[in-house]
Amino acid sequence: MTLPEVSPARLEEEWAADKDVLQSLRDAGDRAEIVRPVDVSFRGDDEALDRLEEEAGSLGFDVIEREEDEEGDMCLFLMRAQTTDDAAIKGLTKLCQQIAQAYDVEYDGWGCTAEDGTGEDGTE
Repeated sequence: MTLPEVSPARLEEEWAADKDVLQSLRDAGDRAEIVRPVDVSFRGDDEALDRLEEEAGSLGFDVIEREEDEEGDMCLFLMRAQTTDDAAIKGLTKLCQQIAQAYDVEYDGWGCTAEDGTGEDGTE
């Protein structure tokens, strides 16, 4: 499937919000170059989410789960491993906006934990 183009204005709007999230990660000691699970979520009707869930792997994502949110909307959570440097997050946001258009769903954002390079036992 060829994914549609996203308007530059829409991408800039999303980037403004992404920069706030990235700053929060950096403030928490995040090292952007570390690959980690990054999850994304989409809202939509069952048919659209079914189609996206079936094709998530070909788009580079693993399915985490589908659940109903507080407003009664169905949400599909996907994940892929990547860094959180600016270019990687811009690419993720563009891809998710393209998916939203192609699958007639609403992109609800991304999230991950801050990674500082130390393991649970305090080692690198």
